[in-house]
Amino acid sequence: MKNILIKSLVAFLLMLCTSVAYSQDVSGTVSDGSGPLPGASILVKGTTNGAQTDFDGKFTIRNVGANAVLIFSYIGLKTQEVDVAGRNTINVALKEDSAELKEVVVIGYGSVRKKDATGAVDQIGSKDFDNVAAPSPAQLLRGKVAGVQVTQSSGEPGAGVAIRVRGNSSIRSGNGPLIVVDGVPLDGGNVSAGGAELLGSSSSRNPLNFVNQNDIESISVLKDASSTAIYGSRGANGVIVITTKKGKSNVPQLTYSTSFQFSKLSGKLDVMNGDQFAAAGGTDLGSRSYNWKDAVLRNGFVMNHDLSFTKSTENSNTRVSFGASNTDGIVRNTGLDRYTASFYNSNDFFGGAVKVESRIIYASLKDQATLLSNNAGFIGNVIGTALYWNPTSPIRNSNGSFNVVGDDYLNPVQLLESYNDYTNTNKLLGSINTTWKITSKLKYQFLLGIESSTSSRKSQLLPTMIISGDAFRGTDPDTQEVKYGSAFINNQNKFNKTFEHTLNYNNDFGDNLNLDALVGYSYYDYNADGNFSSGKGYNINQVNLIDNIEGGLQREYRVSSYRNRVELQSYFGRINATIFKKLLLTATLRADGSTKLGVNNKYDYFPSVGLGYKFIEDKEGLLNTFKIRANYGITGNQEFAPNSAIARASYGNNGNLNVDTNSNADLKWETTKSYGVGADFELINNKLSGSVDYFQRDTKDLIFPIPAAATQPGAPSPRFKNLPGNLINKGVEVSLNYKVIDTKDLTWDISANASFLNNEVRNFTGFVATGGLNGQGLTDAYAQVITNNLPAYTYFLYEWRGYDVDGNSIYADADGNDASLGGAAKKLLDKQPLPKINVGFTTSLAYKGFDASASFYGAFGHYIYNNTTNAYFFKSAFLGGRNTTLEAATSPQSATDPNSPSTKYLEKGDFLRMGNLTFGYTVNSLEKFGIKSARFFVNASNLFIITSYSGSDPEVDTDKSLNGVPSAGMEYLSYPRDKSVSLGLNVTF
Repeated sequence: MKNILIKSLVAFLLMLCTSVAYSQDVSGTVSDGSGPLPGASILVKGTTNGAQTDFDGKFTIRNVGANAVLIFSYIGLKTQEVDVAGRNTINVALKEDSAELKEVVVIGYGSVRKKDATGAVDQIGSKDFDNVAAPSPAQLLRGKVAGVQVTQSSGEPGAGVAIRVRGNSSIRSGNGPLIVVDGVPLDGGNVSAGGAELLGSSSSRNPLNFVNQNDIESISVLKDASSTAIYGSRGANGVIVITTKKGKSNVPQLTYSTSFQFSKLSGKLDVMNGDQFAAAGGTDLGSRSYNWKDAVLRNGFVMNHDLSFTKSTENSNTRVSFGASNTDGIVRNTGLDRYTASFYNSNDFFGGAVKVESRIIYASLKDQATLLSNNAGFIGNVIGTALYWNPTSPIRNSNGSFNVVGDDYLNPVQLLESYNDYTNTNKLLGSINTTWKITSKLKYQFLLGIESSTSSRKSQLLPTMIISGDAFRGTDPDTQEVKYGSAFINNQNKFNKTFEHTLNYNNDFGDNLNLDALVGYSYYDYNADGNFSSGKGYNINQVNLIDNIEGGLQREYRVSSYRNRVELQSYFGRINATIFKKLLLTATLRADGSTKLGVNNKYDYFPSVGLGYKFIEDKEGLLNTFKIRANYGITGNQEFAPNSAIARASYGNNGNLNVDTNSNADLKWETTKSYGVGADFELINNKLSGSVDYFQRDTKDLIFPIPAAATQPGAPSPRFKNLPGNLINKGVEVSLNYKVIDTKDLTWDISANASFLNNEVRNFTGFVATGGLNGQGLTDAYAQVITNNLPAYTYFLYEWRGYDVDGNSIYADADGNDASLGGAAKKLLDKQPLPKINVGFTTSLAYKGFDASASFYGAFGHYIYNNTTNAYFFKSAFLGGRNTTLEAATSPQSATDPNSPSTKYLEKGDFLRMGNLTFGYTVNSLEKFGIKSARFFVNASNLFIITSYSGSDPEVDTDKSLNGVPSAGMEYLSYPRDKSVSLGLNVTF
């Protein structure tokens, strides 16, 4: 027995010594692409022995076997296993796992694993648009998501952006998607105040200007009924869900970003210089100093600064950020200053049973604009006057005063310096989201959201600027003296509230059924009010008209005010089920009631169903994953003006009661039935992934403003009514992503997408004009119509065939024969302004600390009407003393040939544009300076474009609506686009 005990003791000591000999401490640093990674987890495989990285990304694990395997992991990054192999120091760089980032996508009222989604949902994360030069978060989507087209109305800083998800689903109502920021649906209206109707109406502003790009974590695009029907009456145009960032680091982390952008004119719009003008026969006044670009344009400059702080613990998460952006536009006296702040905080209570999340986004926007109206006539706006100014005539006289030619032939620099237009907007978006985990399978959420904005626009035109027309002059009632100058003040306030209650149940019933069920109630309250005042006819010595707006002619001082309120109440439910791990089911039903609607149609129901089947999942070899999807559903569109269903009246200047609109008890929202099928796949050991979708949407109950007989004293006025007819929109989408190289030191990815769209109006008996034209000889002219069996906004024009021997235009008559304008007939053309094909392409390359990326996007199969050329570039304008293009001045056109809308000014809008080109370098070895990482980058935006379009830019969307019916594909004296280069630095402390 004694010998046995001795032998056992010796064996134990030998084992202990062996264990000590073959166990060791392992230390190292964990980093990602931007530097050391605090809070990363390291675990010895098969044990509970592990550690987390500290503030500097460093770790130490004790008693690690020499042949052990360490598992390194971090949320959103690819998990990596590393053999110890007797080493004491192991440094690991975790890579972004694009598959994991797309594994869970944010949808309405929750999230879903991408592989379990039955609907068409795409998501881009912050890594997809870091350091991309985008004036608005909406433009981060350009070329990134199949079926999504983003068009900025002009190159003006802060200009409105048209977002189309799978084309247009409406003719009259809004076509923009519902935008949801951190669970709060925005009201969709213009954030900044409109205002002065000087020389025509001005462009709308971008409603997403208040969101700082650096605060965005992800943007999800919900495209089909299976994913959008949960939003019911507002889901017909798709839904964009923006999620802002939270804290990620377990230790305090400070990040500072800055960039400087230099820009200049990108377009190719040119008119004659002084020598060309004189040689072509224009009146030579001797000067050669004028150049239209130098007169009203400049080099633009943008400066950005962003600072963020994050800190997380086991039970709390905090992120605070501040941003400042100052933009000088390439047109003089234009710009946008934006100051933002955001706050996120979450806290767990009662052992994690209750979680409270609070978010605040605040923005202060300061716009400076100039006279760049959409519908300026013969007189023109700042761009128009600069184009037509005689280039042999000096801008200033020898004594320094402005060279004034007449009140309908304006000096562009005088106009620029005589006009002031400033808009100050403050916006606050806040929410509190409380989650109560009633059981491990059942949770309740309450969301309170507040959206508040105040905006004030003030503009004035000095009385020294004399312009033809009553809008800019008044007559003193006592002396009959004519006085000039105008001033406008427009104030707009919005306050919106969101209340939502949801109950979610999630349970696995064995291996063959997973059920995720949601029921909810929501109430939205949207309030808007404002006031408008204007004055005209001021003393020639008055300079500050805005602060003394009533100081003009008393009979010309006017005020007005308004107030609107819209309430929306909803009940909704959704079931997501996974059956036998293969069959996927999504069923949704929402009931919406709105005060916008007539009393007979306050409520409606919006159902949808989606099915999916995983034929292949996570296999090795050529075909790794293959899933098919199908969906059907009904969604609505209530983006029309408040108070459209009720009767409204107002008193005119004569004291009589005028009917503004008649009531319509049957008015209801447009409804869109849609269905689609799709497939998701991964090939070649998950290197190639993608999706293919086919969809069709059918919109009925089309909302239109139509003339209606007045029921009270006053002239007939328009009212909104649902007209019979259908807008059919269908198409195919393709998305592909290929990992060309995926090694430790070198990665190369390529992504491409394309969408093919067609639309047609059916069962419609109307013939509705839109696409209004402006310019000499174009009064009451239009270029587009809505009519049956043709695409929306089909062109309706004279077919131009050239000039006869006398220089008069030849057009086609009703029988297709040559005719003069008097015998010509307008034709419905097989040409539309909406692109039939949209494409996007992105490639990114990274080698150790170096990275590079490039993106392209384009649109094809559509036509643009060049109203600028129609209004300014023709022979009689030149012979009348106005500058024009060399082609127009030397053309055979007769001086008496009438200016008319025709196919002469209709051009293909096809283009392919380089969106962004970025080069960067990241340094991770700066710990001795207290810096975890630093990234330097250079970014170029809009370097070149391939197009045959002769105008300033084919990517244009000037608002040329008529009678409330929108237009598409029109260009008229728009703010020119720029191309830019940015230098930037991102530093993490």
